[in-house]
Amino acid sequence: NLMLNDAGRALLPQALSVLEQVRGMEHAFAGVRGGGLPVRLRVAASTTVGSYVLPPVLALLARSHPHISVDVRIANTREVEHAVQALEVDVGLIEGSSHGTGLAVQPWMADELVVVAAPGDALVRAAQVKPVGVAILRQARWLLREEGSGTREMVEYALLPRLHQLPAAAVLGSSEAIARCVAQGLGISCLPRVLVQSMLNDGSLVVLPTSLPTMQRHFSIVQRAGKHVSAALQTFLDACTAQEVQQAGAVDV
Repeated sequence: NLMLNDAGRALLPQALSVLEQVRGMEHAFAGVRGGGLPVRLRVAASTTVGSYVLPPVLALLARSHPHISVDVRIANTREVEHAVQALEVDVGLIEGSSHGTGLAVQPWMADELVVVAAPGDALVRAAQVKPVGVAILRQARWLLREEGSGTREMVEYALLPRLHQLPAAAVLGSSEAIARCVAQGLGISCLPRVLVQSMLNDGSLVVLPTSLPTMQRHFSIVQRAGKHVSAALQTFLDACTAQEVQQAGAVDV
């Protein structure tokens, strides 16, 4: 394996920038020559965004600009940030905000965080009398995502100021797995509504009434600071914006 010395590490950002500029010129040249020659974008998305929010964006892009192909890498938020910093991808879509250095962060769309439980959970029965309070929630069996997950960060940000502790009965690397474990009665969790809506609709999960206020979090678009935005990438970003408007309209209804 090759190891960079001090000089190599110092030059790496400039080298990556040059490579990115060359790639941008290739995309621009393709567009000038053919007006629709194939262009391939590289996108990294955190788990919830990649699984539930990004597919409609890709469908819209495929209909309006079929010459643009998108390779999608799905990882947790921290890994997406690293991929954007290293210019391994053109853009990242994450849950929450970004703490990475050298990144330009654009707020994208909002989603609600909801506390969910199995319909037969004892806490659901208790909530029929009155919403579950913080004292009981502190003792609940919480199923949580792993450290580095945007969902885990947002859940802690929303709940810790009120609960002061959030002991994890289990930690899972997939929000979908958490939702299914909750549906089996293994505990409760706080998850994005966009992820659990289908399970709420079919009755396998219910929103647990609590004394907590409404909790929202935002998805964000992250790029390397100073990165040139090619025409193809701008088209992708426009599709993201169109999906944000569409989702906002659905929420308003």
